[in-house]
Amino acid sequence: MGGLAALAAFSGTGASTLNGDELATISAASRSLSGMFELARHIDGHFLPYYLFMHFWGMAGTAELWLRLPSAVAIGVAAWLLVELGRRLHSTRAGVIAAGVFAILPSVSYYGAFARSYAFAAAAVVFAFWALHRAIKRPVGRRWVVYGVAVALVCSTHLFAVLVLPAQLLLMRRAVAGRMVAALAAGSVPAVVLGLIGFGERHAISWIPQRGPEVWLKFPKMAAGTTTLGVALFAMALAGAVLLWRAHRRDPARVWAFVLAGWLVLPPVLLLAVSLLVTPVYVDRYLFVTAPALALLAGLAVACLPRLQTAAGIVAVALGCVLAFPDHVEVREENGRFENIPWALRVVKAEPDDGIVYGQSQLRTGFDYYADSLMPVDVLRSGDSPDADGFGYPERSDLSAALEGRERVWVVWRGTKQSGLEGDGVPRVGEVERAGFELSSARHSGDLPGLTVALFTRR
Repeated sequence: MGGLAALAAFSGTGASTLNGDELATISAASRSLSGMFELARHIDGHFLPYYLFMHFWGMAGTAELWLRLPSAVAIGVAAWLLVELGRRLHSTRAGVIAAGVFAILPSVSYYGAFARSYAFAAAAVVFAFWALHRAIKRPVGRRWVVYGVAVALVCSTHLFAVLVLPAQLLLMRRAVAGRMVAALAAGSVPAVVLGLIGFGERHAISWIPQRGPEVWLKFPKMAAGTTTLGVALFAMALAGAVLLWRAHRRDPARVWAFVLAGWLVLPPVLLLAVSLLVTPVYVDRYLFVTAPALALLAGLAVACLPRLQTAAGIVAVALGCVLAFPDHVEVREENGRFENIPWALRVVKAEPDDGIVYGQSQLRTGFDYYADSLMPVDVLRSGDSPDADGFGYPERSDLSAALEGRERVWVVWRGTKQSGLEGDGVPRVGEVERAGFELSSARHSGDLPGLTVALFTRR
């Protein structure tokens, strides 16, 4: 099942183009080791372990397929561990069904073909729950070491993946409390370090708006990547927790019903609490670590039913897959990551002496990556390397002088046409107009935030 899950994730890898987050991975990982540590001092410090891994991985190439392959492999590892964890909690049938459900989630297809650390975080979380079950079942020293390593991986793959760990505290009992606390404490050291770094760099996520409890209504869709199947699986997951409790009601293992439910529901609750008490951080993709719990509980719900009803449950999941098919198609489209730079390159019909201006200077990373023909002159560029403290590039400040002698200039920005043409949402647009140019045409890629490509001609 692990191989099938990895294949399902990898199947969409080469279709959709890299988005800004993935291009940030390329920008960070392509720097020298000292350059990456310098970047981590200013922004994305909590991603440093992933960037270090991708630095060495990227030495073999930077093609889309190659950059996204590690995420697909991580999805396969997560699915394989789900089979094992389901077998330990109920039966092999439960584990196989859970891994199957996980493999067909549109969210898994998205993050399994995404050059960021979210698939790594999901695999590390499943590993941590699997390792904890083994350690409690037979609490020998080496198993607690494995659990501590698993916790450290959770903390290193994504800072907010640690929000699943409080659910594991429900398994603490007197016989194992000392060793469990020691393993948790040792494994949580990376979270403390990366958390302090992230708190000092919270300016980098100032774009995240404050959220309210209403975001929980979208949680099933976020975890599954689709609305109808997400809601159905969430209901099945709650039923799975109840059925697991009833199956183990005379066994200490019944507490796992609450542990798995906590794995599913605690992260969004705690993430919103952090947002309200510290700084806004509630972003849907930070919660992908709950997708394995959703699949596992749904698999347990189906496996706990009698054989005939099990068949009916499998049919229901298959129907959900059919309903989710449009979402699978969407994440595999060229614009499946909502920043379609190849589309923008096709829109730009450059003539000799045309110039181009980027509304956000970090867009250059994507245009440099995808451009395979003559581009307009990048009139503001003053260096080939990105800024040491971020993903932007050094630029000239004298835009009017940079555009002297040019009759046409293309302006590209992330966002809608209105965001750039109304008000001062994209300052470079106003600067181009004040330099003596007027709008000739503008096109938007169609999805939000998307890209806008506008042509300005001299008045």
